[in-house]
Amino acid sequence: MSGQKPSLRSEGSPQSRFQVDVVTEASSSSAAHQTQAAGPGSGEGSRPSDESKGRFRVVGFLDTGALGSAMDIGLPPDVSHEPEMKSDSVSLHSTGTGHTHISDSHSNTYYMRTFGHNTIDAVPNIEFYRQTAAPFGEKLTRPSLSELHDELDKEPFEDGLANGEEPSAAEEAAALAAKEGKGGTVKFGWVKGVLIRCMLNIWGVMLFIRMSWIVGQAGIGLTIAIILMATLVTTITGLSTSAIATNGFVRGGGAYYLISRSLGPEFGGSIGLIFAFANAVAVAMYVVGFAETVVEMLSDVDALMTDKLNDIRIVGTLTIILLLGISVAGMEWEAKAQIVLLVILLAAIANYFLGSFMPSESKEPKGFFGYHTAIFIENFGPDFRDEETFFSMFAIFFPAATGILAGANISGDLTDPQSAIPKGTLLAILITGLTYVGVTISTGSCVVRDATGDHNDTVSDTVNCTDAACTLGYDFSICKEGGCQFGLMNDFQVMGLVSAFSPLITAGIFSATLSSALASLVSAPKVFQALCKDNIYPGLGIFAKGYGKNNEPLRGYVLTFCIGLAFILIAELNIIAPIISNFFLASYALINFSVFHSSLANSPGWRPSFKYYNMWVSLAGAILCCLVMFVINWWAALVTLLIVLALYIYVGYKKPDVNWGSSTQALIYNQALTHCLNLTGVEDHIKNFRPQCLVLVGYPNSRPALVQLVHSFTKDVSLMVCGHIRTATRRPNFKELSQDYARCQRWLNKKRVKAFYAPVFADNMRHGSQLLLQAVGLGRLKPNTLVMGFKNNWSDGDMRDVEIYINTIHDAFDLQFGVVILRLQDGLDISHIQGQDELLSPHEKVPVSTKDVLISVSVTKDSDVDSCPSKTTSSQSSPLITRDIKSPLSLTDQRLLESSQQFKKKQGKGTIDVWWLFDDGGLTLLIPYLLTNRSKWGDCRIRVFIGGKINRIDHDRRAMATLLSRFRIDFSDINVLGDINTKPKKHNKLTFKELIEPYRLKEDDMEQEAAERLKAQEPWRITDNELELYKAKTNRQIRLSELLKEHSNSAKLIVMSMPLARKGTVSSALYMCWLETLSKDVPPLLLVRGNHQSVLTFYS
Repeated sequence: MSGQKPSLRSEGSPQSRFQVDVVTEASSSSAAHQTQAAGPGSGEGSRPSDESKGRFRVVGFLDTGALGSAMDIGLPPDVSHEPEMKSDSVSLHSTGTGHTHISDSHSNTYYMRTFGHNTIDAVPNIEFYRQTAAPFGEKLTRPSLSELHDELDKEPFEDGLANGEEPSAAEEAAALAAKEGKGGTVKFGWVKGVLIRCMLNIWGVMLFIRMSWIVGQAGIGLTIAIILMATLVTTITGLSTSAIATNGFVRGGGAYYLISRSLGPEFGGSIGLIFAFANAVAVAMYVVGFAETVVEMLSDVDALMTDKLNDIRIVGTLTIILLLGISVAGMEWEAKAQIVLLVILLAAIANYFLGSFMPSESKEPKGFFGYHTAIFIENFGPDFRDEETFFSMFAIFFPAATGILAGANISGDLTDPQSAIPKGTLLAILITGLTYVGVTISTGSCVVRDATGDHNDTVSDTVNCTDAACTLGYDFSICKEGGCQFGLMNDFQVMGLVSAFSPLITAGIFSATLSSALASLVSAPKVFQALCKDNIYPGLGIFAKGYGKNNEPLRGYVLTFCIGLAFILIAELNIIAPIISNFFLASYALINFSVFHSSLANSPGWRPSFKYYNMWVSLAGAILCCLVMFVINWWAALVTLLIVLALYIYVGYKKPDVNWGSSTQALIYNQALTHCLNLTGVEDHIKNFRPQCLVLVGYPNSRPALVQLVHSFTKDVSLMVCGHIRTATRRPNFKELSQDYARCQRWLNKKRVKAFYAPVFADNMRHGSQLLLQAVGLGRLKPNTLVMGFKNNWSDGDMRDVEIYINTIHDAFDLQFGVVILRLQDGLDISHIQGQDELLSPHEKVPVSTKDVLISVSVTKDSDVDSCPSKTTSSQSSPLITRDIKSPLSLTDQRLLESSQQFKKKQGKGTIDVWWLFDDGGLTLLIPYLLTNRSKWGDCRIRVFIGGKINRIDHDRRAMATLLSRFRIDFSDINVLGDINTKPKKHNKLTFKELIEPYRLKEDDMEQEAAERLKAQEPWRITDNELELYKAKTNRQIRLSELLKEHSNSAKLIVMSMPLARKGTVSSALYMCWLETLSKDVPPLLLVRGNHQSVLTFYS
């Protein structure tokens, strides 16, 4: 069917789904006319074009106004428009190929409307690039390469629109109406969403009650330096935030979202948790600051309810309940509240600056004289008192500069986060920075450091009085002895003194504290909700649920309220405050580091539209943030780093199943690529040799014993690739292949097997193995050893499969590969046993009743050959999906299951017997040595068996002991087999003769021509000449089998030199009989043959 071209329907035939129609915009009668004209008699012109060979209806839109009489002709779907013709009419002409072209000069409507509609190939569309969970727009899927390229088949698409088709106007209207019916979400622009929030958070209570004191201590010059240093840190962080925010669509989660999507879940998860917690505790800090101010006012009028501490708790509790109510009411109400608070705050600041130009005599005794050069000069330098320093001042001021992430924290509620976050954040930093500098210069120019507040302290001695106040008529020199309550150094309410209306400054303090508390109360649940949605920490998923049209995290609000209330009731936040500041700084440091790391990784996906950043400036910003952490409080910085480290280790250990394309992945790729390229420039050295294994295992879970054993000596040492040769009659499409690949790799990761999965499609096992042997690997990371399972069922199956199996071994030797074959007496393949190690993840499980459920069925009960996957057909698929119905296992299958798990558990005390009969370069010895280095095999000791002569046993033993000691390989015993050349027992020879009997050519019993023809048809046949030629070698294999049973019957594992068969001389049946004789009825056996290049050396 796939090779035939679909034809258009004939009269009376059902509608073909490959039907190609010409859809016009004419009336229904004209459309009917056209349909009749385009009947079977339309000839070759009705043949579908190449583009129409898809599974969907291909539509060509024709403008009826331009077509005119062309409607009388059955137009084929591949019409073309030639707009460059100058005629005002429609011309129709034939090209001689059955293609009719339409020319229309006065209208290009057809041309505009058909491009992207007359083919299933889609034009570029932003909707194709949306992620599934995109909050804006609908997720559309472009036609896959398979849909455009593959041959036609009968399977319709599962869902979605036909490729290239678009929803009708009615469908679009219905979708829009449904969306509007749900109610639009509230989104904020850059001013309301970012600028106002950041300014309110940065303009904290510090502006009103600590700024003047810092000016008094550090002086105008150093205070400006402190402000500039803090602004430098926040500006660099703001630039970095802008870069990350403009590198793709930003969802809710703020700092957590930015960091996790850049650096991965480990950093994001650790910072997200402490950042959300820091915001929750910050609510308590700001509310307690508000409550303290209120209680001070109550104390001044003697209106305390109980005592100061409990009053703070009462006022704080009532305040946080009010704030919670505003937050729960929705983001719109919260935004309105913030605007009201901003107006009050701006009024308070304006009130201060206005008052600074309105000095009065009543305020002069308290130190406020208005703007005077003498005061400015006196206050310009520092005057540190009470053991304060520049860095202690910086530590006190810096928290006032934080809050720059207030806008980014509600990124999910912004109309355009990519534009809003950079503009709002950077402008807020500029405005608030200028405000702080303005207040610094103003207070330093208006108010003296010390004042008594007494009107009588006027100048009496002009000689001894040298302060700036002296030039203004006041002598405050008594303050040098201490005890004064006014001036920059003594009064925290200087801004209230200077202002035109002091109650407005109190309102400003209230506004600053409440706005910061409100911003933190909103930020914490939003960040926490985004963290919980990603399921980084199992068990926190209940807080991911949102409510209402804005997806409000009500559960997060309640949790934040509880945390804030708990710390409000403590009412002593001096200890926790520095830790909170350090939590914020850790977030800033990681945002800066994210930009540096992303730029360093040089990933093509890192292309922010915000260009005003530099990777080295961001790195400097990250270092500055860390330094500031230690400047503010060294022990709090250590606590912060330890918490981040602990959470990082936890998340790294849990390995959440997320993939965000982080810069960590990009950098790992860069490093891997660089190291791979560096390796190619260095020649291999014996000391660095490691067995890099290509394991022909099929689906990894079908032969777990083989996978586990090879992993035991390759883990953390060398490369392991699980090769899978597939020869299904129907090749699956790319989607099925990618799903298979993901399942198999996931199974390996789940079992902690450090290996790659490499599937290939081939005609047979030999062809597939040739592909794998030649193509698998990259540079020096390329397999050098082929590992297979022994073909247990070889004598029951088709001997052509044996021929392929043996030729695969020959191909490996031809390509200078070492070869390792594992045989277990019970077999390796467990794929026919139901319900074993399912590869499907829980959400991929398919009901057994569906037609796609495929059960792996082996041809025989003992199908352990690695070519088993090559026999897989569409009805004999794989262990990808297994039935839930479990039938009782047979005794054979029970033993097979137990045997398949034997290398997974720790091996007890025992021996690994190494039968190093032939020198293959040392691979036969190296593999057991690597095994004994593993904890599972650590209790096993190596026993070495070598061939020798009876009269030279001691000499051979000493020689081997010397060699092993030089190789630095520990051994427990060396056995020299002096009787290795003794003739085998007669009954064993008879057994071998019976084994080969069915495969002999017996050319003496037939004519020479018939014998030659049979040998050509069945090359695996054993000739009499061959038997005679290799009689001695055959007897050696029989004798070795006897010795194996005699000496190694109790070994945990036997590693033995594999006999070689000369290609083209020894038939595959004879070679298979040798391997069968050697490996039958013995403990687990590894037949090993290196490529005869040294893999061991005793030189340093």
